[in-house]
Amino acid sequence: MRHFTVQQILDQKVEVLNRHWLPVKTTTVREAVCLIVAGKADAVAVDERTFPVRSVRLTVEVTPFVVLRDAGPQKHWKPGQPSRRRILDRDGHTCQYCGVRATTIDHVFPASRGGGNTWTNLVAACERCNTLKGDRTPEEADMPLRCTPKPPAHPIYKLAQQH
Repeated sequence: MRHFTVQQILDQKVEVLNRHWLPVKTTTVREAVCLIVAGKADAVAVDERTFPVRSVRLTVEVTPFVVLRDAGPQKHWKPGQPSRRRILDRDGHTCQYCGVRATTIDHVFPASRGGGNTWTNLVAACERCNTLKGDRTPEEADMPLRCTPKPPAHPIYKLAQQH
């Protein structure tokens, strides 16, 4: 069994989420405990990684995530406009035609034929597949997509996978 010093435990990272479960910042266990004790946040158990932080008079359960109780007026999450970086991130920098590392983006329905810059019409592609597909649809080029393009998932799902 591995033992940690108090300082190591208090310096571990905790993700702070707003009341809509959107990431606000990353902080330490020390600050997270202060937020919980002050009644400004609640610890959220998304998996089995929870541990007590004890003092003489108080025990606080700490998890990798804390949710602020009230963070003022907040907008609801929207995926935003697609960009080259966002499309590559959504698709894991993987070509949606052949599966190798992607460096470009491709219009599923070609832009020259009216295809828009939307989450459902843009995919990550390697240069070879992007050139090979050209000004055709995946069906016309006989290059089926590995998965259907869609807007990115809420950021909390990515955070849960990272922790």
